[in-house]
Amino acid sequence: MTGGQVVVFGAGGHAKVVVDCLRDEGKYAVSALADADPAKAGRSIHGCAVVDEQQGMATARAQAGAIVAIGNNEARARIAQALLDAGVALVSAVHRSAVIATTARIGRGTVVMPGAVINADTAVGDNVIVNTRASIDHDCVIGNGVHVAPGTTICGGVQVGDRVLLGAGCVVLPGVAIGDGARIAAGAIVTSDVPAHETYAGNPARKLERRNE
Repeated sequence: MTGGQVVVFGAGGHAKVVVDCLRDEGKYAVSALADADPAKAGRSIHGCAVVDEQQGMATARAQAGAIVAIGNNEARARIAQALLDAGVALVSAVHRSAVIATTARIGRGTVVMPGAVINADTAVGDNVIVNTRASIDHDCVIGNGVHVAPGTTICGGVQVGDRVLLGAGCVVLPGVAIGDGARIAAGAIVTSDVPAHETYAGNPARKLERRNE
Protein backbone atom coordinates (compact mmCIF):
# COMPACT_ATOMS: atom_id res chain seq x y z
CA MET A 1 0.00 0.00 0.00
CA THR A 2 1.59 3.24 -1.15
CA GLY A 3 -1.19 5.81 -1.55
CA GLY A 4 -2.63 5.92 1.99
CA GLN A 5 -6.11 5.28 3.31
CA VAL A 6 -9.40 6.15 1.62
CA VAL A 7 -13.12 6.09 2.43
CA VAL A 8 -15.53 4.26 0.12
CA PHE A 9 -18.91 6.01 -0.15
CA GLY A 10 -21.62 3.38 -0.47
CA ALA A 11 -22.18 0.17 1.44
CA GLY A 12 -24.07 -2.06 -0.99
CA GLY A 13 -23.10 -4.79 -3.40
CA HIS A 14 -21.28 -2.42 -5.75
CA ALA A 15 -19.19 -1.16 -2.85
CA LYS A 16 -18.06 -4.71 -2.10
CA VAL A 17 -16.57 -5.00 -5.59
CA VAL A 18 -14.92 -1.58 -5.34
CA VAL A 19 -13.32 -2.59 -2.03
CA ASP A 20 -12.05 -5.76 -3.70
CA CYS A 21 -10.60 -3.72 -6.59
CA LEU A 22 -8.82 -1.37 -4.19
CA ARG A 23 -7.37 -4.25 -2.24
CA ASP A 24 -6.35 -6.09 -5.38
CA GLU A 25 -4.63 -3.01 -6.81
CA GLY A 26 -2.81 -2.50 -3.52
CA LYS A 27 -2.40 1.25 -3.88
CA TYR A 28 -4.88 2.34 -1.19
CA ALA A 29 -6.20 0.82 2.02
CA VAL A 30 -9.89 1.21 2.87
CA SER A 31 -10.41 2.83 6.27
CA ALA A 32 -14.23 2.82 6.24
CA LEU A 33 -17.39 2.68 4.15
CA ALA A 34 -19.80 5.63 4.41
CA ASP A 35 -23.52 5.33 3.70
CA ALA A 36 -26.57 7.59 3.95
CA ASP A 37 -28.72 4.77 5.38
CA PRO A 38 -28.53 5.06 9.20
CA ALA A 39 -29.49 1.39 9.53
CA LYS A 40 -26.13 0.39 8.02
CA ALA A 41 -23.99 2.40 10.45
CA GLY A 42 -22.03 0.20 12.84
CA ARG A 43 -21.98 -2.79 10.52
CA SER A 44 -18.86 -4.30 9.01
CA ILE A 45 -18.49 -5.24 5.33
CA HIS A 46 -15.44 -7.25 4.32
CA GLY A 47 -13.73 -6.11 7.49
CA CYS A 48 -14.49 -2.42 6.92
CA ALA A 49 -16.61 -0.45 9.40
CA VAL A 50 -19.68 1.33 8.00
CA VAL A 51 -20.12 4.93 9.18
CA ASP A 52 -22.57 7.69 8.31
CA GLU A 53 -21.79 10.09 5.46
CA GLN A 54 -20.87 12.99 7.75
CA GLN A 55 -18.27 10.93 9.59
CA GLY A 56 -17.04 9.50 6.29
CA MET A 57 -16.57 13.02 4.90
CA ALA A 58 -14.52 14.09 7.92
CA THR A 59 -12.40 10.96 7.75
CA ALA A 60 -11.80 11.30 4.01
CA ARG A 61 -10.63 14.92 4.43
CA ALA A 62 -7.97 13.73 6.87
CA GLN A 63 -6.82 10.85 4.66
CA ALA A 64 -5.78 10.29 1.03
CA GLY A 65 -9.30 10.75 -0.31
CA ALA A 66 -12.41 8.81 -1.29
CA ILE A 67 -14.13 6.89 -4.06
CA VAL A 68 -17.91 6.76 -4.63
CA ALA A 69 -19.17 3.18 -4.97
CA ILE A 70 -22.79 3.75 -5.99
CA GLY A 71 -24.17 2.38 -9.26
CA ASN A 72 -26.80 5.09 -9.84
CA ASN A 73 -25.24 7.78 -12.03
CA GLU A 74 -27.09 10.74 -10.52
CA ALA A 75 -26.40 9.74 -6.91
CA ARG A 76 -22.74 9.01 -7.68
CA ALA A 77 -22.29 12.42 -9.35
CA ARG A 78 -24.00 14.24 -6.47
CA ILE A 79 -21.83 12.66 -3.78
CA ALA A 80 -18.65 13.04 -5.84
CA GLN A 81 -19.34 16.76 -6.24
CA ALA A 82 -20.02 17.13 -2.52
CA LEU A 83 -16.67 15.48 -1.80
CA LEU A 84 -14.85 17.78 -4.19
CA ASP A 85 -16.60 20.82 -2.71
CA ALA A 86 -15.35 19.70 0.72
CA GLY A 87 -11.78 19.46 -0.54
CA VAL A 88 -11.65 15.67 -0.66
CA ALA A 89 -9.55 14.10 -3.42
CA LEU A 90 -11.22 11.45 -5.57
CA VAL A 91 -9.16 8.32 -6.21
CA SER A 92 -9.60 5.64 -8.86
CA ALA A 93 -9.47 1.86 -8.59
CA VAL A 94 -8.34 -0.57 -11.29
CA HIS A 95 -8.46 -4.33 -10.76
CA ARG A 96 -5.25 -6.11 -11.75
CA SER A 97 -7.13 -8.38 -14.16
CA ALA A 98 -8.30 -5.39 -16.21
CA VAL A 99 -6.39 -4.71 -19.44
CA ILE A 100 -5.75 -1.01 -20.07
CA ALA A 101 -3.67 0.30 -22.97
CA THR A 102 -0.73 2.51 -22.09
CA THR A 103 -2.27 5.29 -24.22
CA ALA A 104 -5.68 5.10 -22.54
CA ARG A 105 -6.61 7.77 -19.98
CA ILE A 106 -8.66 7.15 -16.83
CA GLY A 107 -10.31 9.99 -14.89
CA ARG A 108 -10.47 10.57 -11.14
CA GLY A 109 -12.97 8.60 -9.12
CA THR A 110 -13.32 5.96 -11.87
CA VAL A 111 -13.38 2.23 -11.14
CA VAL A 112 -12.37 -0.44 -13.66
CA MET A 113 -13.69 -3.86 -12.62
CA PRO A 114 -12.25 -7.37 -13.09
CA GLY A 115 -11.81 -8.50 -16.69
CA ALA A 116 -12.55 -5.11 -18.26
CA VAL A 117 -10.63 -3.98 -21.36
CA ILE A 118 -9.87 -0.39 -22.39
CA ASN A 119 -7.94 -0.12 -25.64
CA ALA A 120 -5.58 2.39 -27.27
CA ASP A 121 -6.21 6.15 -27.20
CA THR A 122 -9.50 5.86 -25.35
CA ALA A 123 -10.34 8.55 -22.77
CA VAL A 124 -12.55 7.60 -19.82
CA GLY A 125 -13.90 10.50 -17.75
CA ASP A 126 -14.36 11.07 -14.03
CA ASN A 127 -16.55 8.93 -11.75
CA VAL A 128 -17.12 6.28 -14.42
CA ILE A 129 -17.88 2.62 -13.75
CA VAL A 130 -16.34 0.24 -16.27
CA ASN A 131 -17.97 -2.87 -14.92
CA THR A 132 -17.03 -6.54 -14.99
CA ARG A 133 -15.90 -7.82 -18.43
CA ALA A 134 -16.89 -4.61 -20.21
CA SER A 135 -14.86 -3.84 -23.34
CA ILE A 136 -14.09 -0.37 -24.72
CA ASP A 137 -12.16 -0.38 -27.99
CA HIS A 138 -9.76 2.18 -29.45
CA ASP A 139 -10.30 5.94 -29.83
CA CYS A 140 -13.45 6.14 -27.73
CA VAL A 141 -14.42 9.06 -25.50
CA ILE A 142 -16.44 8.16 -22.42
CA GLY A 143 -17.90 11.14 -20.55
CA ASN A 144 -18.14 11.79 -16.81
CA GLY A 145 -20.42 9.77 -14.57
CA VAL A 146 -21.07 7.00 -17.11
CA HIS A 147 -21.94 3.43 -16.07
CA VAL A 148 -20.70 0.80 -18.55
CA ALA A 149 -22.51 -2.26 -17.21
CA PRO A 150 -21.14 -5.84 -17.10
CA GLY A 151 -20.44 -7.44 -20.46
CA THR A 152 -20.99 -4.29 -22.51
CA THR A 153 -19.04 -3.99 -25.79
CA ILE A 154 -18.18 -0.53 -27.10
CA CYS A 155 -16.54 -0.62 -30.53
CA GLY A 156 -13.94 1.82 -31.85
CA GLY A 157 -14.45 5.56 -32.19
CA VAL A 158 -17.59 5.76 -30.05
CA GLN A 159 -18.51 9.01 -28.26
CA VAL A 160 -20.47 8.62 -25.01
CA GLY A 161 -21.80 11.71 -23.22
CA ASP A 162 -21.98 12.39 -19.49
CA ARG A 163 -24.11 10.26 -17.13
CA VAL A 164 -25.05 7.68 -19.78
CA LEU A 165 -26.16 4.22 -18.66
CA LEU A 166 -25.09 1.39 -20.97
CA GLY A 167 -27.04 -1.68 -19.87
CA ALA A 168 -25.56 -5.12 -19.32
CA GLY A 169 -24.47 -6.90 -22.48
CA CYS A 170 -25.34 -4.10 -24.89
CA VAL A 171 -23.22 -3.48 -28.00
CA VAL A 172 -22.39 -0.05 -29.46
CA LEU A 173 -21.16 -0.20 -33.07
CA PRO A 174 -18.18 1.83 -34.36
CA GLY A 175 -18.44 5.60 -34.63
CA VAL A 176 -21.78 5.95 -32.83
CA ALA A 177 -22.41 9.02 -30.62
CA ILE A 178 -24.61 8.74 -27.51
CA GLY A 179 -25.87 11.97 -25.94
CA ASP A 180 -25.75 13.05 -22.31
CA GLY A 181 -28.05 11.22 -19.92
CA ALA A 182 -29.17 8.59 -22.44
CA ARG A 183 -30.05 5.08 -21.29
CA ILE A 184 -29.35 1.97 -23.34
CA ALA A 185 -31.25 -1.15 -22.33
CA ALA A 186 -29.54 -4.43 -21.52
CA GLY A 187 -28.76 -6.46 -24.62
CA ALA A 188 -29.47 -3.62 -27.06
CA ILE A 189 -27.47 -3.30 -30.30
CA VAL A 190 -26.84 0.40 -30.96
CA THR A 191 -26.27 0.97 -34.69
CA SER A 192 -26.87 4.74 -34.96
CA ASP A 193 -26.57 7.90 -32.87
CA VAL A 194 -28.70 8.25 -29.73
CA PRO A 195 -29.99 11.72 -28.71
CA ALA A 196 -29.45 13.04 -25.20
CA HIS A 197 -31.79 11.87 -22.42
CA GLU A 198 -33.53 9.22 -24.52
CA THR A 199 -33.92 5.51 -23.77
CA TYR A 200 -33.14 3.01 -26.52
CA ALA A 201 -33.69 -0.76 -26.59
CA GLY A 202 -33.76 -3.69 -29.00
CA ASN A 203 -31.82 -4.93 -32.05
CA PRO A 204 -31.31 -2.60 -33.73
CA ALA A 205 -31.87 -0.22 -30.83
CA ARG A 206 -34.87 2.09 -31.18
CA LYS A 207 -36.29 4.86 -29.00
CA LEU A 208 -38.68 3.74 -26.29
CA GLU A 209 -41.69 6.02 -26.21
CA ARG A 210 -42.79 7.31 -22.80
CA ARG A 211 -46.20 6.14 -21.71
CA ASN A 212 -48.75 8.71 -20.58
CA GLU A 213 -49.73 8.15 -16.98
